[in-house]
Amino acid sequence: MAPTDLFGGAGKSVPAPATKKSQKKQKSQENNPSGNADYTAADIEVLEGLEPVRRRPGMYIGGTDEKALHHLFAEVIDNSMDEAVAGHATWIEVELDAEGFLSINDNGRGIPVDPHPKFTDISALEVIMTTLHAGGKFDSKVYETSGGLHGVGISVVNALSSVLEVEIARNRELFKQTYSRGLPTSTLEKIGDVHNRRGTKIRFLPDPDIFGQSARFQPLRLLKMARSKAYLFGGVEIRWSCAESLLEGPSRDVPAQAVFHFPGGLKDYLAETLGNEHLVTGEIFSGNTKSAGKHGSVEWAVTWFTGDGFVNSYCNTVPTPEGGTHEAGFRSALLRSLKSYAELTGNNKKLAPVTSEDIMTSAAAMLAVFMREPEFVGQTKDRLATVEASKIVDVAVRDQFDIWLAASPARANKLLEWVIERSDERLRRRKEREISRKSAVRKLRLPGKLADCSRTAAEGTELFIVEGDSAGGSAKQARNRKIQAILPLRGKILNVANATKDKIIANQQISDLIQALGCATRANYLESDLRYERIILMTDADVDGAHIAALLITFFYREMPKLIDEGHLFLAVPPLYRISQGGKTLYARDDAHKDELMETQFKGRGKIDMSRFKGLGEMMPAQLKETTMDPAKRTLLKVSIRDADPEQTRDSVQKLMGNKPEARFNFIQENAEFAKDLDI
Repeated sequence: MAPTDLFGGAGKSVPAPATKKSQKKQKSQENNPSGNADYTAADIEVLEGLEPVRRRPGMYIGGTDEKALHHLFAEVIDNSMDEAVAGHATWIEVELDAEGFLSINDNGRGIPVDPHPKFTDISALEVIMTTLHAGGKFDSKVYETSGGLHGVGISVVNALSSVLEVEIARNRELFKQTYSRGLPTSTLEKIGDVHNRRGTKIRFLPDPDIFGQSARFQPLRLLKMARSKAYLFGGVEIRWSCAESLLEGPSRDVPAQAVFHFPGGLKDYLAETLGNEHLVTGEIFSGNTKSAGKHGSVEWAVTWFTGDGFVNSYCNTVPTPEGGTHEAGFRSALLRSLKSYAELTGNNKKLAPVTSEDIMTSAAAMLAVFMREPEFVGQTKDRLATVEASKIVDVAVRDQFDIWLAASPARANKLLEWVIERSDERLRRRKEREISRKSAVRKLRLPGKLADCSRTAAEGTELFIVEGDSAGGSAKQARNRKIQAILPLRGKILNVANATKDKIIANQQISDLIQALGCATRANYLESDLRYERIILMTDADVDGAHIAALLITFFYREMPKLIDEGHLFLAVPPLYRISQGGKTLYARDDAHKDELMETQFKGRGKIDMSRFKGLGEMMPAQLKETTMDPAKRTLLKVSIRDADPEQTRDSVQKLMGNKPEARFNFIQENAEFAKDLDI
């Protein structure tokens, strides 16, 4: 059961007119309360054209925030990159003008403009621009490899743009058509003859109705995205230009014009990124190879250095920030090859405990695969799911890594020693965490204090910080003892926003909390020592509970900000009401949700039982588990910091949590109008 189902998240039904038939149906419904008398064929809505995209943009570009806005650029430039990778385009122009319009122009073949065989009354261009799942990338006849396979990319951009203009130079003729919010605003017209131009130019302005009136493309972000594409395919030149009026603030160092062309590909990118960093092996291991059977090609560059490692991976020039099967194959190839070399040199015992994590923890790596019909997780393509990609990368990289290691024993031995040191460090820290966990349990095993979980590793574990001993007792009975720990806090925690350092140190509740987490605070914070993967604040669903949660969030923001940055802090969403009628029981988050459920889910003359939870301690352990603690049914809210300006964030926290009530009053006055949008 999904969390929305648990809280009665079914859609609202529209009541039918009170006819004799409906009255008869209602009487039948009273005898069968679990039925749904109002759900008829009239409730089935059919969305046509690009309306689904405008209605649910998150399904296609991941949301409507700044990341999603710039995903529009990725969708368009990926089409041009597909032309370049296929050998039909040599350059791509990217221009951001003063009005906020973004243009992407290439010298590829140009989108076809002749009538479509199936839709003879409109051009192929209009079919592509206005129809989901229309394009030339569903098989390998037109593109051997491509980043877009679903035929939705450019049509999604069209649907989410207030203005979009297309120019096609094809067969020495120039055509143009305009669109708005997914619909054509002009017919396709020939505007002249051209003799030295070909390709496609897309110029568009994101729709403020979707992204907000203040949404604007960020030159710095666009520049980095365009530049990365040039590294991914050495055969393309990307020309960048931006209106000088936009080059202010964070974009002040962005050039108004630039040309990117990197024949060395990923190796060039890695060398420039690392700059003067000391390399463990003294050089970068890189290569580019075709896999057997022409299923795809792989390019990579990797080295080891003294900083924090990173892996940037791509499939058909599309970035995959969440990794996937190609990264798994890359890690496997490096590990297996290194262990084979260690066995040949008699170091296999030392390397036995080494994992791919030890190899990659200080590795700087770039990986790009090109393959037919890749499978991604979601339309935004953040993670590659093609099973074959793992084998393609493994075979391609492992053979050349074997050769690279054997070619220079001195270089290979340096890498072996480095990786073994990383493995020893990991094992040492794990042992320290286990000792720390045991120590914390001994010191905190007091009435109402930490009830730890049995798993010793942090992965998959959760610490519930609950309000009071009563709630702590229910939570201890409701928890999964293997992975869930409970730490009750009595009363309201100290407000660290207006407390001195000495007062914070002397506070017993804060001391217990820091000791339970094990990762220290401020400059001494060390994520690897954090004893739980998730920290979940579970307070009552009332005003006092919200205040306690705010105090705890303030503590983490001030004392352990990196814990929030790394995505470890969450809020539980317990219900405030339990509503029953017949065999149906639903839970309401708040009064508004209660009223909604009463209107939409509980009808007829059956008796309705409603109870309001005064606190988590009043809930039966089974209820607490079902609604708030079971990972399969609960709802969690991740705590994150959205403001790009750290000063603004600190100022907001000080106004809300500081010791000046007038600042808090002014903040509430200025932002009261936004309170209606606070809906979970």
